[in-house]
Amino acid sequence: MIRVRFAPSPTGRLHAGNAFVALANKLFALRHGGEFLLRLDDTDVERSSADHAKAIEDDLAWLGLTWDAFARQSERGAEYAAAVVRLKASGRLYPCFETPDELEAKRRDQQRRHLPPIYDRAALSLPEAERARLLAEGQRPHWRFLLNRETARWDDLVRGPQAIDEASQSDPILVRADGSYLYTLPSVLDDIALGVTHVIRGNDHVTNTGTQIQLFVALGAAPPAFAHLPLLADAEGGPLSKRLGGLSLEELRGAGVEALALAAYLARLGTGEPMEPVASLPDLATGFDLARFGRGSPRFDRRDLMRLNARLLHGLPFEAVAQHLAALGLGDIDPALWEAVRGNVETLAGLSEWRQVCRGPLAPVIEDQALVAEARRLLPPEPWTDATWAALTGAVAAATGRKGKALYHPLRLALTGRDHGPEMRNLLPLIGRERALARLGGQTA
Repeated sequence: MIRVRFAPSPTGRLHAGNAFVALANKLFALRHGGEFLLRLDDTDVERSSADHAKAIEDDLAWLGLTWDAFARQSERGAEYAAAVVRLKASGRLYPCFETPDELEAKRRDQQRRHLPPIYDRAALSLPEAERARLLAEGQRPHWRFLLNRETARWDDLVRGPQAIDEASQSDPILVRADGSYLYTLPSVLDDIALGVTHVIRGNDHVTNTGTQIQLFVALGAAPPAFAHLPLLADAEGGPLSKRLGGLSLEELRGAGVEALALAAYLARLGTGEPMEPVASLPDLATGFDLARFGRGSPRFDRRDLMRLNARLLHGLPFEAVAQHLAALGLGDIDPALWEAVRGNVETLAGLSEWRQVCRGPLAPVIEDQALVAEARRLLPPEPWTDATWAALTGAVAAATGRKGKALYHPLRLALTGRDHGPEMRNLLPLIGRERALARLGGQTA
C-alpha cells in the first residue's frame, strides 16, 4: 500500500506553497490507490497552537484533501525517547557541550580559513573525565547524529538520480540541550511508524535527505522513496514567502477562489500542461506524474488563477453551486439567473452585481433620452422570453433608424446601468416589464 503524508507545523496558516505540496501528495495517492496521511509536526510548543491546527484542517478540507489517517507529533514523545536510547546505545548519537557562541566562533574561524562550515566532531575526542566534570557542573549537552562519511544516493521521483557526499555535512543535532527534538528525528520516526512509502516535499529538503536516509537505516528501517518538488515563486519570479499575506488559503478562499480551480492550477503549475478546469480531484489525479515537474521555480500568477476560476464557474450547472451560493448569502439566486449570468462572473460573489441588475434597485444611465423614450413606448406586454429583446430592438430600430452600437448601447445602459455584460436577450426577461418601464423612464428600480 502506497502511503504519503503532508506534515505541516501548526504555527501559521497554510499558503499556496503548502497547498502545492499537499495536493501533490493527495493526487499521487489517488493515482496509485494509496493513502494520504495528515501529520501535525507540533513539537514546537511555543509557536504551535490549537487554532492554527484547526485552521490547517479546515483549509485542507476546503481544498478537498481529506486524509485517511491523522497523527500529532506531540502525542508520540515516548517513541522518540525510546529511539534516542537506542541511538545512544549504538554509538550513533553522541553528546556535545559547545555553547552556541562557541559554535559560532568555530564557524567564523572556518570561514576565515576558507574551510566549509562543518562541525569538527571535537566532542568525540572529549575525555570521559571532562564529560563527567561538565555534567557535574550542571551543563546539559545537545546530541548529534554520527554520520557515516559516505555518498548517499537515491532516485528522486522529480529530480532523477541524486548523490550527496555526507562528508560535506555536519553531524546534525537531533536533541537540543533542553531535551526537545529538532525536525529530523521525529519526522523519520513517524514515517517509519506510519508506514510512509513516499516522501513528497519541497526541494529545500534535498540537502538533508542523505542524512535522513542514514537515520532510517540506523533505526532499522528501509528508507522511503523521495520526491522533491520545486519551490513556487511569485508572478515576478521572487520568493513566494515574501507574499504569504496575499496567498494564504484563507485569503484565496475569501477572494472567491474555488477549491477545484486552485487544485487544477497548482497541479499543472510548472508542467507546461494547459490550465483546464476539472470536475473532481480523481479526474485531476488521472495521469498525475511527479516527473512532469522540473527544477525551476514555477511562477504563481494570481491573474492566471482567477482566469481559470472564471472558466470553471462558466461551465458549472446550477446544482453544483447552489449550496455554496446559500453560504454566501446568495441563496435567492435561481437557476434562470445563474444560467443568464454565469458566463460573466469571475467568482460566485460577483453574482451579487447581476442580482442587483435583475432585481434592483438600480439607477439607470440615460445616454440617449429620445431613443430610450421610444423603447419605453414600444415595450411589448409580458410574458417575456429570450426572443423579447430582439423584438424590442427591432421595433426601436424601425422607429428611429438607429442600428449597431447607437441602438444597443443606450438601451443596455438604461436597463442595466452597465455598458457590458451578459446577453440582453437573457437579462431582459429577468428584469421584467415593470422595472424596465421605470428604468427607461429614468427612475431607480
